[in-house]
Amino acid sequence: MSTSDPYPGRDRRARSGGVGRGPSNRSRGGPIDLSAPFGRLALVHLLSVGGDALVAMALAGSLFFSVDPSGARWRIFLYLVFTMAPFAVVGPLIGPMMDRARGGRRVMLLVSTFGRLVVGMLMVGSVSGDSLWLFPEAFVMLILAKTYQVAKAALVPSAIDSEQALVEANSKLQLLSGLGGFAVGLPGLVLLLIGAPAVMVLASLVFAAAGVAALRVPATTVAAEPAEAEETAELRSGAIVSAGSAMGSLRGIVGFVTFLMAFALRGGERITRHGEVLGRVGAAWWDHQPVTVSDLAPPGTPPAWHFAVIVAVSVAGGLAGAAIAPVLRRLFREEFLLLSSVGLAATAGVGGLLFGGLFGQVLLACGVATAAAMGKQAFDAVVQRDAPDANQGRAFAAFESRFQIAWVFGALVPVVIPLPTQLGGLMVAVLAVAAGVFYAATMQAVARGRRPPRVPRARDLGGRLRNQVRRGKDDGDPSAEPGPHAPGGN
Repeated sequence: MSTSDPYPGRDRRARSGGVGRGPSNRSRGGPIDLSAPFGRLALVHLLSVGGDALVAMALAGSLFFSVDPSGARWRIFLYLVFTMAPFAVVGPLIGPMMDRARGGRRVMLLVSTFGRLVVGMLMVGSVSGDSLWLFPEAFVMLILAKTYQVAKAALVPSAIDSEQALVEANSKLQLLSGLGGFAVGLPGLVLLLIGAPAVMVLASLVFAAAGVAALRVPATTVAAEPAEAEETAELRSGAIVSAGSAMGSLRGIVGFVTFLMAFALRGGERITRHGEVLGRVGAAWWDHQPVTVSDLAPPGTPPAWHFAVIVAVSVAGGLAGAAIAPVLRRLFREEFLLLSSVGLAATAGVGGLLFGGLFGQVLLACGVATAAAMGKQAFDAVVQRDAPDANQGRAFAAFESRFQIAWVFGALVPVVIPLPTQLGGLMVAVLAVAAGVFYAATMQAVARGRRPPRVPRARDLGGRLRNQVRRGKDDGDPSAEPGPHAPGGN
């Protein structure tokens, strides 16, 4: 190993495939210095997450419990498609330019924070009535929030002193996400008693503070040069690609569960409004109990406190995952931790399937949130270990854009298809098991030095279909082969 290597321990760890140990004891678990570059970014993150939580509470007090969920499905579908467009189309075109420009990702940070300030001020008037602008404003807020996530992912590597501390830094940011949500919970609930506009006023003030804090984040160049062949090869290695697929599956499950719960808590489960009545009657007949009028009444919209419970356990699950993952990383390999995260999501899906009701929803929401937080830290560690020569900021921004697209794809399913939460839990379990089996098979192939299996892309499927069509035409064309009377035959 060359003595000029600036990160010798990193390369040795990448070759050995050992378990990451994180930063030194001096920095592990220590307080965040708000005057340091990472501390400034962490403050922006804390305020940004708090503002997003307040927006969710304001929508819960207005749009969420006042709009017919069935009639709003087509609008939500269109807005989700529009949400995906910036990451699927604009991101690959503008992202490299923002990486090369000094302060480019910082500009994205400022746009996402001050942009949410402006939209939040507009929403103050919209949440108080039946404004037609509320849906567009809410989804612009969603786009800006996800744009912030991409910008933050690109800036974290340049805000820390050592790339070895990257996973630890992301762990601290995940913990701040949960703390930010809890911190605004009580004042948000108090203001919600006054009205949703009061909550949006507080959210706007928080976003204003986040924008001011973002001004203190240093302007850095994420990637001055385009990606070289070595960097591209590292990021396309079997271990990283398969880990990205597993993490993308987890993000898709998070999006799926988010909107599954949203419609369930609004009484949008068309199946249960009739099926639960039949279930009550059947249970009464089975137990030889008389059928009452209440048994025949269809279930109504769950009370608002159900929504608060689901949000609280989701935040708690994210906090638990962020706190547990660093401990598990010291005991197990990153691949095992990521596979365990997928397994936890499958277990949460089974819990939602078996129990149903609020308890099943709590198991599903909390389990998926915990799995996503654990899986993200494991994925970060895999990339840091197996791509030592890659530009971390550029790489994580690209992966985060793909994960946001996966989130939208997952969210589209319960929007298009009305699903009860128990059936949704079954779908989560099936998807997580499939993702886990695929990831385990890929890791086994990588360990044996074989080419790992991969999910065929649309381009590959189209090429195979064209080849089969051409082959079929050649087989059915008499002129393709010389017959007995063809020129030159005997």
